[in-house]
Amino acid sequence: MANKQKMIFNKKNIKWLIILFAILFALSIPAFSWMKKTNHDREQRHKAILSPVVMVPGSSATVDRFNPLIKKLNKNNSHPHSVLKVKVSRSGKLSYSGSINRGDNEPIIVVGFENNSDGYTNIKRQAGWLNTAFNQLSETYKFNNFKAFGHSNGGLIWTYWLEHYYSDYSSEIKMTRLMTLASPFNFSEDNINRKTQMLNEFIKYKKRLPKNLRVYSLTGGRSYESDGIVPEASVAAAKYVFQNQVKSFMEITVTGDKAGHSDLPENNQVVKLMKQYLFKAVKQTPAPALSKDKDRNKQVNK
Repeated sequence: MANKQKMIFNKKNIKWLIILFAILFALSIPAFSWMKKTNHDREQRHKAILSPVVMVPGSSATVDRFNPLIKKLNKNNSHPHSVLKVKVSRSGKLSYSGSINRGDNEPIIVVGFENNSDGYTNIKRQAGWLNTAFNQLSETYKFNNFKAFGHSNGGLIWTYWLEHYYSDYSSEIKMTRLMTLASPFNFSEDNINRKTQMLNEFIKYKKRLPKNLRVYSLTGGRSYESDGIVPEASVAAAKYVFQNQVKSFMEITVTGDKAGHSDLPENNQVVKLMKQYLFKAVKQTPAPALSKDKDRNKQVNK
């Protein structure tokens, strides 16, 4: 009787073991598929030769803000940059126009926002919307490095994004260069002793900035004090955020024709500097080794 009960008990154990193994096997299939897809995506990203320049306009500007600038960048260019525009709604929905052409390794991607109002609170929201767009773009195009450009508040949006979102991507995607154009890091304050909440918080989290990033801070020299809208001292406050935190930080003053705040994206010197520092093609596999030359402060006159 005892042997019979033991046999029944063993059969039940075997039955439950078979069920358990079947459940584990069923669970392992999606996990294996996910792991296989993840490894495939990483391999694709590692081999990618795409290195886009992602542009963010300032307050009150749309995704069409940089049309004249892009036209100048592509003038007499045997390999013109294709353009993809992404508009982010208040709910985070993305709408696209344009496209990235096959064979274009340095396309331009413009990210703009339905809510393009000014103010630090909104800049933080816009950084979140930029992250929504960037996440989708990085998944779609699998690039492993990119350059960034921001005019006016666009440079502030990029700075907030770097300090609060970039770490989610930094192991696989590198921002190699950032160019800010007339970005008011201390808003309308012309006295660095009166730091705004935004500047104080940028300084507070500056250690989160990527160490291998090269930063170029451009300002317009319409007068000795400002570009007509943003105080020069406010743009210069960027050094309190980036200097001694990133690989190099260069301040550049652009003067002459179209040196006013709103005209700067069409300034010929700005176009030349962008071609020099943002659109210089580099080998991307393996990751580029940046030179160790020391950047100097530079005055550019037209």
